[in-house]
Amino acid sequence: MNDFFSTAPDRHNSGSYKWDSAPKGKDIIPMWVADMDFKTAPCIIEALRKRVEHGVFGYTLVGDNYYSALHNWFLRRHGYEIKRERVIYTSGVVPAISAIIKALVLPGEGVIVQTPVYNCFFSSIRNNSCRTVESPLLRTAPDEDGHFSYRMDFDSLEKLASDPKNTMLLLCNPHNPAGRAWTRDELIRVAEICHRNNVTVVSDEIHCDLTMPGHKFTSYATLPEEYTSRAVICNSPSKAFNTAGLQIANIICGNESLRCMIDRAINDNEVCDVNPFGVAGLIAAYTEGEPWLNELTAYLSENYRVLCEFFKSELPEFPLARLEATYLVWVDTRATGIPSEALEEYLVEKAGVWLNCGSMYGAEGFMRINIACPRERLLEGLRRIAPALKELINNDKY
Repeated sequence: MNDFFSTAPDRHNSGSYKWDSAPKGKDIIPMWVADMDFKTAPCIIEALRKRVEHGVFGYTLVGDNYYSALHNWFLRRHGYEIKRERVIYTSGVVPAISAIIKALVLPGEGVIVQTPVYNCFFSSIRNNSCRTVESPLLRTAPDEDGHFSYRMDFDSLEKLASDPKNTMLLLCNPHNPAGRAWTRDELIRVAEICHRNNVTVVSDEIHCDLTMPGHKFTSYATLPEEYTSRAVICNSPSKAFNTAGLQIANIICGNESLRCMIDRAINDNEVCDVNPFGVAGLIAAYTEGEPWLNELTAYLSENYRVLCEFFKSELPEFPLARLEATYLVWVDTRATGIPSEALEEYLVEKAGVWLNCGSMYGAEGFMRINIACPRERLLEGLRRIAPALKELINNDKY
């Protein structure tokens, strides 16, 4: 199946946000938005084809096979038993997070995030008239291979959680863009702090099936029940199976009182209905898609290895965050001496490559690279980036 990932369809003029947002007439390789350039798993395509051939696309009833697929997948792969009565389905993880904040956090209260972090966390908090409270992750020094990593600042988290005005933690697990797959011990420390201070934990686990070899995803929901009594989990097959456009996600909450409040907010926000393709896609992914996913993660791991070798030989001035999960590589670009937003624009114009600037995640001086593309496309993007970055570090002006 390796050949499946070595090529990708032309996404120009397909209504792709990632590809068709680029300036018209320019040769741009988009390595920004977090979707993959690969076709989704053949079993999903076949399931959608059958659904299209039915020809009727009325209101969707989510049936037993949906919940069975969800239950069996997470139990088998992650040791996490999802009980049907705890599930609220919705159109996406971002709408889910927004509804959860609306349900459980009063306007003006603080929501803790561990920066740098997924940019939609900020907008979901702001749109619900709540305050973003940052607990920056601690960055390690680069090792001999030019890699650094992040760890949680538990002292900072304890201080912020102890403030009664801060009532929720948005946990990114695995972490985007830092690339961490948080360990059980780390999550236990988070849980102890939040439990002690009555802080609700909302764990965004959308990247849970995209771990690198040697690393393991641990769902927050698998921690001792005393710590998860006020926890809310959000997941979706959309990242692992490249199906974001099918718009399907799940909220899992074991606390009946909180779940009723969230369900009310889901209905108030009008994101309580899902489409038949999202349902069919999830069922196919979680019942037949595992062999494809295993091949995908192996391919992404090799892409990451190739990228690391390239940076070590061609761009040693730019340390990389060690990737444990996701397909999003975080790069320290402070050697350029220019703001990341300006660097994003420069690389589009100078190199014809579109990356994400670190400032949108709450960290100036970094960039995020999406490596979920055929290897030759990845290498072409890197070959374009290298001379542009070298020119910056060799000149006072750009």
